Amino acid sequence: MAAAAVPGAGAGPVRWTVRPETAADAGAVRRVLTAAFPTAGEADLVEALRGDAAWVPGLSAVAETPGGRAAGYALATRCRVGGGPALALAPVAVLPELQRRGAGGAAVRAVLAAAARRAASGGERLVVVLGHPEYYPRFGFARASGLGVSVAFAAPVEALMALVLDGPGPVPSGTVAYPAPFGV
Repeated sequence: MAAAAVPGAGAGPVRWTVRPETAADAGAVRRVLTAAFPTAGEADLVEALRGDAAWVPGLSAVAETPGGRAAGYALATRCRVGGGPALALAPVAVLPELQRRGAGGAAVRAVLAAAARRAASGGERLVVVLGHPEYYPRFGFARASGLGVSVAFAAPVEALMALVLDGPGPVPSGTVAYPAPFGV
C-alpha cells in the first residue's frame, strides 16, 4: 500500500499514507470508528471480527495524515454468498473533520487491491458492500441484484452492491451470509 495525493475539500491536496492495519492500530482505529458513526457498534464489530475466522490479515487498511494520525479505515472480511466464498467490505470510516478529502477512498482502494491479489491467486472473487449507492460505484461496485446476490434482511436494493475481481474460479450468487459478529 502506498501514499496517494488526493484533492482536499478546499484545503489543497492531502498525501494520505495507506498501510495495512497492525495490532498497534487498534486504539486509533477505534477512535476513527467511534468518531465517524453515531454509536460504538462499528468499533465493537471490528474488535469482534479481529478474533473471528472471517478476519483476513492484510484486508484492513489505515489511511494516515502526513503527521501519522489515523484518519480513515476500511476492512474486508470473509463471508459466504450462496455457500461460495466472498468478502464483505465493512466498515469504512473517516474522521468527520477529514471527510470528503480522499482518506476513505484511499483506504478502500488499498483493501480492494489486496483483495484483487488474493483473487488472482485463487482467493475470493466477489466483494459485497451494503452502503451509499452514490459512493461505491467509483470503485467498480454495481447493484448486487444484477449478479443474483441478495441479503436475508430488509435493505434497499440499490444499497447492496458487489464487485467481481479477476481470478480463477466461479463467482458465487445467492444470499449473503455475514460472519457471526455482524449479528445478521
